[in-house]
Amino acid sequence: MIIKVPATSANLGSGFDSLGIALSLFNEVEMEESDCVDIASLDEIAVPTGEDNLIFESAKHLFDLCGKQLRGLKLRQRNRIPMTRGLGSSSACIVAGLLGANILLGEPMSRSELVNIANSIEGHPDNTTPALLGGLVTSAVANNKVYSVSVPVAKKLRFAAFIPPFELKTSVARRVLPTGVSREDAVYNLSRSALMTASLFSGNVENLRVSVEDRIHQPYRLHFIEKGEDIFALSYEFGSYGTYISGAGPTIMSIIERGNKTFSRKCLERMAEKGINGWEIVILEASGNGAFAEYY
Repeated sequence: MIIKVPATSANLGSGFDSLGIALSLFNEVEMEESDCVDIASLDEIAVPTGEDNLIFESAKHLFDLCGKQLRGLKLRQRNRIPMTRGLGSSSACIVAGLLGANILLGEPMSRSELVNIANSIEGHPDNTTPALLGGLVTSAVANNKVYSVSVPVAKKLRFAAFIPPFELKTSVARRVLPTGVSREDAVYNLSRSALMTASLFSGNVENLRVSVEDRIHQPYRLHFIEKGEDIFALSYEFGSYGTYISGAGPTIMSIIERGNKTFSRKCLERMAEKGINGWEIVILEASGNGAFAEYY
């Protein structure tokens, strides 16, 4: 079988560790049970080929939870989601391993149970939950259980991912965050994250520039993204409704009108003028589909 898992963009500015969206860019994992661990990449992206492979680890975790032995797996990976760029590459591996293992086991776990298991592995639900459920997802965790709602995004919106030629590990981006926030900053973010969900669902684009504003993580992480401030500025110049750091970064995401056909070209031209080289812009749709399996 082939497991397909969407890229995800988390936080959406104000919704730190609680908002995430599935996007129309999918990793593919061919998975079969085997007597040994047989892992390879089907593209130029190098992947771990031993039991430290995150897909294998996640699959084995589910087998262990179900009291079953996993002798081995044959895995073949196509990695379309850029790694360590803030687009949910690690979550895609976790979800692929869990979903594939669940199918091999005869589906003992429901999708909501997989959401909880994925969160226990990743440590936060903002990427893994939309990767499993699709759509725009709001999540909260209580007593190790994820409570979430997935809603569709207005059809007139698209997402422009500014992907830089460098990586930023989530562990590094988390270390710079403050250990506490003021009541004023908490209210600032809470109001904007609620506004973000309602605005993306309804298509009320006038709210989006305010909705992406944040005081909890973006001001601290932007310093790690070379030319990040320039990307924010030029994206708004050419029609972004709202621009934010995707996940922990370094990808920067703009929400744009579906009919804005010149956004990428104009942004790239301005980036060249400013000497911002090596970045690419990928235009994506919100995906209503979470991870799913296809069969040979």
